[in-house]
Amino acid sequence: MSAAPRRLIIPPISAASPGALYQQIVDGLKREISEGRLAPGTALPSFRGLAEDLLVSVITVKRAYEELEREGMIYRRQGLGTFVSDTADERSRDAKKERARQLLVEALREATEAGLDTKDVVALLRALLPKKKGLKNVSRS
Repeated sequence: MSAAPRRLIIPPISAASPGALYQQIVDGLKREISEGRLAPGTALPSFRGLAEDLLVSVITVKRAYEELEREGMIYRRQGLGTFVSDTADERSRDAKKERARQLLVEALREATEAGLDTKDVVALLRALLPKKKGLKNVSRS
């Protein structure tokens, strides 16, 4: 386990952004974990420290940490702090896979309502798939 908490690089938290403030923190931390910037065992900032960094209330950070702990992404050790769990990256991938499935179901429904048949949908999907591994090549058209 890391000894000292580090400052997190997560998207700015804003009441003007979609989603509750605590959910923005949850999503930001999940992204940091899934992209490998927060390894298992990494110490997270205290409630107060992260609240100061993000300019939100301690209660907002506490709620975000509690949700992440319920999901098994982080764990707390009395007197030591809060840490990224050993299974966090796997749980994050599973959550992203489920979200991708939901988005594909929605896309399929839209395509069907637009009158596209299976062949058309497959052609659209193939056109969006990158030629090489990684999603950086995905078309936005």
